[in-house]
Amino acid sequence: MMPKDPAILLSYVNTKLRDEFPSLAELCAALDADRAVLEATLERLDYRYSPERNQFI
Repeated sequence: MMPKDPAILLSYVNTKLRDEFPSLAELCAALDADRAVLEATLERLDYRYSPERNQFI
């Protein structure tokens, strides 16, 4: 289960991307997460996914 708090979610997702998953698509598939909802949640904190860096920046 992914954290609900957006700031904690950001840290959680970036750590998972760094340590376990080569892409956001693979993370979402493995964790059964809705990519659009995840991106919209983190956009509220002004973070967007960078495929080149494989993290939200």
